[in-house]
Amino acid sequence: MKVLVLGGVAAGTKIAAKLMREDRGNEVIVLNKGKDISYAGCGLPYYVGHVIEEKEQLIVNTPEKYAKLTGVTVLTETEATKVDPTAKQVTAVDVNTGEEKTYGYDKLVISVGASPVKPPIEGCDLENVFFVRTPDDAIRLREVVDTGNVKKAVVVGAGYIGLEIAENLKLKGIRPFVLDMAPHALPGFDAEMAEYAEGRLQESGIPVVTGVAVTGMEGDGKVEKVMTSKRAYKADLVVLSAGIRPNTAFLEGSGIEMLKGTILTNAQGETNLPDIYAAGDCAMVHNALTEKAAWSPMGSTANIAGRLIAQNIMGAGLHYRGALGTAVCKLPGFNAGRTGLTEAQAKEEGFEPVSVVTVVDDKAHYFPGAGSFIIKMIADKASLRLLGVQVIGAGAVDKVVDIAVTGIMLKGTLQDLADMDLAYAPPFSTAIHPFEHTLNVLMNKINGRFETFTPAEFAEGMAEGYKIVDACLVPSIEGAPYVDLTAVEGPVEGLDPKEKILLVCNKGKRAYLLQNRLKYYGYENTRVLEGGITFNEVEV
Repeated sequence: MKVLVLGGVAAGTKIAAKLMREDRGNEVIVLNKGKDISYAGCGLPYYVGHVIEEKEQLIVNTPEKYAKLTGVTVLTETEATKVDPTAKQVTAVDVNTGEEKTYGYDKLVISVGASPVKPPIEGCDLENVFFVRTPDDAIRLREVVDTGNVKKAVVVGAGYIGLEIAENLKLKGIRPFVLDMAPHALPGFDAEMAEYAEGRLQESGIPVVTGVAVTGMEGDGKVEKVMTSKRAYKADLVVLSAGIRPNTAFLEGSGIEMLKGTILTNAQGETNLPDIYAAGDCAMVHNALTEKAAWSPMGSTANIAGRLIAQNIMGAGLHYRGALGTAVCKLPGFNAGRTGLTEAQAKEEGFEPVSVVTVVDDKAHYFPGAGSFIIKMIADKASLRLLGVQVIGAGAVDKVVDIAVTGIMLKGTLQDLADMDLAYAPPFSTAIHPFEHTLNVLMNKINGRFETFTPAEFAEGMAEGYKIVDACLVPSIEGAPYVDLTAVEGPVEGLDPKEKILLVCNKGKRAYLLQNRLKYYGYENTRVLEGGITFNEVEV
């Protein structure tokens, strides 16, 4: 079987290699526009910051090494320019010579990836304005950073790559500003979680300015200033990380169905045309929860979908179960991870979401290096099906995210996921795992045992009219009456059992214990502020 693969970074190289493992008799040809294949795009920010020292570490395989390892024919610097589904041919051009050539196929895989969005503004071509999409991009950026002449930088885009770039610029002694048009950083996080992360970034010396449009860049040959809809920012260097766009313009007129320039595929990775498949950043998959088309431009999705497509080309008939938008990133002093639907998305999809925000230990509190996770867990109130999780903390947030992914993919309910025998030892976790701890709190909330205001509800003013009571370990909220949980053995002097009371402690747990005790003594209108003063700003 002759299989032609267009694109050779993540999905393309995975598909080609798997096809040869499935049947060594296959003829598999990869056409790749760039000179590098199979490179670690997600590692590029860390090369800039010297966390990864050698540029060779970014290249998983050279074309020559990959060809010998797999038996695949690799043609680099060869750009596909036209697909003819009727003739089963692809026209490609040598990017150096301009020579045109036609390639036939039995099966075609389109995995041409995506390119950075170049904003339609003045100044993008000034010196020291960079994109970071390929190893060459990262190499050029690091060369400028290493001169020591860069003091201030602007990163346009507060997504995962943009924030990672900002962190690595700061590691090199550069002061970064991050700008984004969106209301918040970290796409895929609910607003209150994103705002908390933005506060942490600010504290670490990385200001994030959201809701601002970049309107142009100025400088005498070299960038000096970034103009925005609000103000100007001085900059010796600018990194544009404002999104990517699928490289699919050459498919116009081919008959391949697309949505916003992204190739639509079914659960088997097939396009609407026979014998043509698509994967990676240029292709749509579907959301595992909603079954709707979803764009998941992640190396993980590319590899998973790619492996499945290779097997399906060989007749396996497998179905991809879908993506969840799972993501994790390392930021200065903390990590952030998420999967599934946000609370806002869950409402849009017709669920009745109920959520809880907890501040829980990430390992035994007495163990050196112990810290906290801030976890937001979301479930459907009627079915109790787990819908999503967002986690921020210094520890291994990916553990919590991956447990949630497993539960969501198996269509698990909170009851299904309760009491799991997860790994415990003091250096690694708590006796009741942070995921299970949060699940228990959410079940208490759904069952009415834990009556709260979420941080979002508190920020919206829903606690107006409630008396704030300080339930911290020691008095911590200026102007609020303090109640020591351990001293409550009956009605509390100064608190009317009929009045509305908001109990606030450091994390939420002590306020819950106080609520439980006050209910016993006849207090009917108490609420707990989820996340306490660790997560919320509380003033009386």
